[in-house]
Amino acid sequence: MREITFSEATLEAMREEMKRDPSIFVMGEDIVRQGGIFGQFKGLPDEFGTDRVIDTPITETAIIGAAIGASLAGMRPVADMHFADFMGVCMDEIFNQMAKIRYMFGGQTTVPMVIRAPDGLIRSAAAQHSQSIESWFNNIPGIKVVAPSNPADAKGILKAALRSNDPIIYFENKDLFRMKGDVSEDEDYIVPIGKAKVVREGKDVTIVSYSIMMQQALEAADILEKDGYSVEVIDLITLSPFDEETVIQSVKKTHRLLIAHEAVKRGGLGGEVAAVVAEMAIDYLDAPIIRVGGKFTPVPFSPTLEEAYRPKTSEIVEGVRGMF
Repeated sequence: MREITFSEATLEAMREEMKRDPSIFVMGEDIVRQGGIFGQFKGLPDEFGTDRVIDTPITETAIIGAAIGASLAGMRPVADMHFADFMGVCMDEIFNQMAKIRYMFGGQTTVPMVIRAPDGLIRSAAAQHSQSIESWFNNIPGIKVVAPSNPADAKGILKAALRSNDPIIYFENKDLFRMKGDVSEDEDYIVPIGKAKVVREGKDVTIVSYSIMMQQALEAADILEKDGYSVEVIDLITLSPFDEETVIQSVKKTHRLLIAHEAVKRGGLGGEVAAVVAEMAIDYLDAPIIRVGGKFTPVPFSPTLEEAYRPKTSEIVEGVRGMF
């Protein structure tokens, strides 16, 4: 184990998997010229050449379309979207092609590709470069969606995605790229897709979160502990399919549930988690399920308004206190 950043952890995963599997290649805008907009591909062009690290024109439609074709031909492409928001440009390729081809061909072919999608609020990037849009894709059968919250899981789940035969969207919050944490040096270190982690055990209330909001969830748990509340915190890591069993077992123990994410509250993954718990464990609940999420408005440019839009640790704390 050694301490590296989230960005370095994903770069390490890419380098190790590209060495292991020559069918993996990367394509996107500014990857060769500047190593990706956040430096997450820095050094790969020099190590693997521009046949496997490819700068593309500014066309997300072509990037995803080419990646789908390459995956059908036996390659394992990684398509970088620059900003997650830009996936709106290539939605037909994602939800009508990438997600459906394996099903439509009766499993005779696979689409082993990864879309890397930097998302979330950061430094007044405003309405078109700051969104958390994972709920769009959680509603599409045939796609797996992951969103790690720390460097170790970032590396492990990316390596799992690169080895998978399914199309996977890898959301990586832009504000996490600088986060440091201990990461295994084991080149076979894998975080399994579809399995959540109980990162803090408790008995009074369950907080479910993922990606950047895990920081607020754990901060809230620390504050609540001082008030005498024992908080269990679950990091989903995989959003589709999310680990229903781990969440249900926790709720059966704690009898209370709060779900927190940076994405807008309305229509967010929190609603789906709440619905599953209501269907499968409502008799165990001693209080209404609480959701914490972003405001239902385009992300503001103003730093003051951006901060007002951002869901807070205090909202989680107040939500939990209101259950008792």
